[in-house]
Amino acid sequence: MDAVRVALLREVLAGTEWLRDTRRFAGSLRASVGPHGGGLLLVGSAEYEPWHLAAHLDDEAAWSGLPELSPTLVRHRVPDGVPAHLSVGLGRLEAAGRGETLLVVTPEAPGAGLLERVHDARRGGARILALDGGDPDLRGLSHDALAVPPDADLDLDTVQHLVSAAAGENGGPAAHSGRASRGRRRFRDRLTRLADGLTAPPPMRW
Repeated sequence: MDAVRVALLREVLAGTEWLRDTRRFAGSLRASVGPHGGGLLLVGSAEYEPWHLAAHLDDEAAWSGLPELSPTLVRHRVPDGVPAHLSVGLGRLEAAGRGETLLVVTPEAPGAGLLERVHDARRGGARILALDGGDPDLRGLSHDALAVPPDADLDLDTVQHLVSAAAGENGGPAAHSGRASRGRRRFRDRLTRLADGLTAPPPMRW
């Protein structure tokens, strides 16, 4: 989904809870990673790997001047021969600690194994955020959560686009600086060229 479609979707959703909630959650994400200059871990379930959100957050980090949004994708299964930046396994969650943020994204129940590792990360001092189908156990471990139930008007992929776009938007005085304005223009120009029908993970710089 490109920037034009995101803008159109926002127009359609204007005045709804979805627009308010995705912006609130994006603000929570930005506030979590901002003070620490990075340390964002992103993980899905064993069946759902949020590589698309990882790529969009990485783009937002580069184009909006917020490098702390660039995530480390944590994977349940690491294929042989993949680059080092795509070879981070679940053991990374056990080492998560104070100053880091763990974002869990999954449409289905996370499973006991992932919940245990999320609990370990929280106990180590990491801040936990969840973007999921509304699992009560995951919500209980999260400092902030946004639920997208299966019967919701929007699907999880669409909500991820709204969250990632909003996360890269500065709400403070810096948004009026020349550097921030140029960054946002570059973001808009480049994001409009992204294909909406990708069938394989795009190359990732991180």
